[in-house]
Amino acid sequence: MIARIGSCLILLSVGFIAPVSAQPDDDTQKPIEKRVYTTARIVGEAPVLDGRLDDPAWDTVEWSGDFIQRDPTDGDPPSQQTRFKVLYDDSAIYFAFRLYDDPELLTRMLARRDWFPGDWIEVNIDSYFDHRTGFSFTLSLSGTRGDEFISNDGENWSSSWDPVWSGATQTDAEGWTAEMRIPLSQLRFSRAEEQRWGLQVQRRIFRLEERSSWQRIPKDSSGWVSQFGELRGLRDLKPKRNVELLPYAVASAERFEAEPGNPFRDGRDSEFDAGLDGKIGVTNNLTFDFTINPDFGQVEADPSQVNLTEFETFFRERRPFFIEGNNILDLRLAPAITGGSFTRDNLFYSRRIGRRPSVDVDAPEGAHVDVPDSTTIIGAVKLTGKTAGGLTVGVLESVTLKERAEIDDGGVRSHATVEPLTNYFVGRLQQDFHGGDTQFGGMVTAVNRDIDDPQLDILRDEAYSGGLDFSTYFRDRDYRLQANVFASEIRGSTDSISAAQRSSARYYQRPDNDYVTLDDTRTSLSGHAGSVRFSRTSNHDLMFQTGVAWRSPGFEINDLGFMRNADRINQFTWVGYAKRDPFSIFDNWQINANQWLDWDFGGNFLAADFNVNSNARFHNKYGAGFNVNRAEEQTSNTMLRGGPSSIWPGGWNGNIWAESDHRKDFIVNLGVWASRRDDDSGDGREVWLNLTFRPTNAIRLSLNSAYSRNRPEMQYIATGSFGVEEEARYLFGRLNQKTIALTFRMDYSITPDLTVQYYGAPFLSSGRYTEFKRITDPRADAYRDRFSLFTDAQTVYEPVDDRFDFDEDLNGLTDYGFSNPDFDVREFNSNLVVRWEYRPGSIFYFVWSQARRDYSPRGDHLDFHDDLDQLFAAHPHDIVLIKVSKWFNP
Repeated sequence: MIARIGSCLILLSVGFIAPVSAQPDDDTQKPIEKRVYTTARIVGEAPVLDGRLDDPAWDTVEWSGDFIQRDPTDGDPPSQQTRFKVLYDDSAIYFAFRLYDDPELLTRMLARRDWFPGDWIEVNIDSYFDHRTGFSFTLSLSGTRGDEFISNDGENWSSSWDPVWSGATQTDAEGWTAEMRIPLSQLRFSRAEEQRWGLQVQRRIFRLEERSSWQRIPKDSSGWVSQFGELRGLRDLKPKRNVELLPYAVASAERFEAEPGNPFRDGRDSEFDAGLDGKIGVTNNLTFDFTINPDFGQVEADPSQVNLTEFETFFRERRPFFIEGNNILDLRLAPAITGGSFTRDNLFYSRRIGRRPSVDVDAPEGAHVDVPDSTTIIGAVKLTGKTAGGLTVGVLESVTLKERAEIDDGGVRSHATVEPLTNYFVGRLQQDFHGGDTQFGGMVTAVNRDIDDPQLDILRDEAYSGGLDFSTYFRDRDYRLQANVFASEIRGSTDSISAAQRSSARYYQRPDNDYVTLDDTRTSLSGHAGSVRFSRTSNHDLMFQTGVAWRSPGFEINDLGFMRNADRINQFTWVGYAKRDPFSIFDNWQINANQWLDWDFGGNFLAADFNVNSNARFHNKYGAGFNVNRAEEQTSNTMLRGGPSSIWPGGWNGNIWAESDHRKDFIVNLGVWASRRDDDSGDGREVWLNLTFRPTNAIRLSLNSAYSRNRPEMQYIATGSFGVEEEARYLFGRLNQKTIALTFRMDYSITPDLTVQYYGAPFLSSGRYTEFKRITDPRADAYRDRFSLFTDAQTVYEPVDDRFDFDEDLNGLTDYGFSNPDFDVREFNSNLVVRWEYRPGSIFYFVWSQARRDYSPRGDHLDFHDDLDQLFAAHPHDIVLIKVSKWFNP
């Protein structure tokens, strides 16, 4: 194995020596001059926001221009110049823009807010003047607005931030003009008598895919906000004690298939509800957000998938309250550039709040049960912001109701608790030092459940976690050192802590686990985790990051965080070489290599993986790339679901993709992925084709399609027991799974404030199992010696119960078995959303969503037309919802 690892490393090295030595880093660049714009207070009438620039107020300040190109060629003059002016008064800051161009060549595209279509102008403001965070406002030629909160010196751009501001545009013989009005209440700044803010202005010319900026920030710079120019002349600004209230009312009606005899499924339901969202400026730098009885009815459904692994599926957050400002509460355990599932683990995973009740109902046979779809969030509050001294603050507190399922047993009604009253808390602090080059922070989470019913004992009473994070640049921001360290503790009944020890994250019960002990009498469990990363930054063409991450066996954060595996030590390295400016046939090009090594806390070597990938953008704006991965033979502590560690063949996988010019009305993205396991132990493939079409500048149609085939020889099915001693039997089969996934979207922007969106996603997946087998020697040297196939004489199919039984010792008696594992999953999710911002900040929604589900344990050969017919023959579950919210800024 060592020889094979060495061969891979040699191949990676050869792939990098040529491009790296071809052009050394340019370390002789002269320092870039910091630009300054001096504004003035408005005397008299403020500009009328019509985009015409003919108001007398604009004559009191000077134009600034001389933009420099950033894309495609860094440092070149732009094809068209841009000028701007800035004014302010006690309530707002105003921007005027003159964007020179041929009016016949302008690209005007309508789209929903935050889609940034066509030609646009953008302002970035660092009103904290902390060189780390900023507020971005983008105005398209069409009038579409976009806004983002910038954090971590440009590493994160969050479009979930939705301030209330306005803009207008006009076209004329010289190109186009624009005006913006940004209320000071939407910004955060100090109480200093004279302000200095960071400022950047960017322009996009869509037809050329050209971006130019006022303050030059080279593409190889380390940082974004820290490189801004300055806005001066702001005097006697009084920070606003901002108060925003957004009450809402919602009415909904549901129609679904009625179930005869089930009083809870009569085929229809309706509801009227109301709630309140609010935002209060506690100080000029800190904002208090709250929601009472929040509504998430207009949120799109999660994508369909079939999860055959031992781990939980990660779904991204889609609810507005939890999305906005989530960058502050985002603290990943090991945010490595290499990627991989371990880099997604996070101390805070907001999908835990309001999730589906987690306790099953033990109802009498034949009874009907009504279980809530989700736990009710009574209310939630957030305190976020950044002080003038560079201290970032984030606090979230939420309470969910005690949930009870209703049981109907022949007309006799009873209730069973399925989720306790629960309190969730998250707190985050991070302090900047040395102008933002160094940060030190900490974060804590807490979950407290009111366990007042014996059937809730499977849940933990308390769960606490916390961590410290550190980051610093040095050598003129050429290098960066980052470190995180975490600790956790859970407390509860012996049943709940036993379940945590036996969960897929750790499997303490493994019979060969000689470094931790399963203790079913424990009432608490604790652990630690962390990571250290050292990087060479994007100041250079040649970049790298290397580090190590770990999670001790007892580390547990899944009450309010997300983690797949504990008991893991991971070493990783990434090397990248980038050409950011046009050369030869390319606009830009990059090649990367990654490697990973894994151990458990017993010192056992688990895995070695290697990757090479590359992507390029050509002068014609087409793109292409490839990705190749090699996994060496691996040892798994989880594949037998609590059984002993086992050895599994390595393999190769990779993909290649290409996409057409995204400026065109018709865009194509296509690719293919394939895998092949060693020892002929399985293979897989996937092809995808994504099409986007703009029949007009206001309509966008897209179709994403994918077909995949997965054929592992060893797919886990069940664990049985054999004989008087009840010896464990780990049962597997060869799986032939085929999946088709389609997603259709239609976006129609009638105006920038009135949009119609439709989303429809049919999903078909069929799996057929054959060649059933049991594990006999999970660590045998030869792959074929690790399992034994069941013979026809040992296998009995029971058609009445639709199950397979096995007579291992051929004595005529069933030893163990399982239900037929074959499956046909058919799902369809769709949303139609009409969104009208009828006045700034106030929104009307009309939503129609439909879901169809069909399942059968047949595992038939997937046939797209037949399966689609069966899917749409299934009875739909329809929801129609009308929601109105009104924004108040008293």
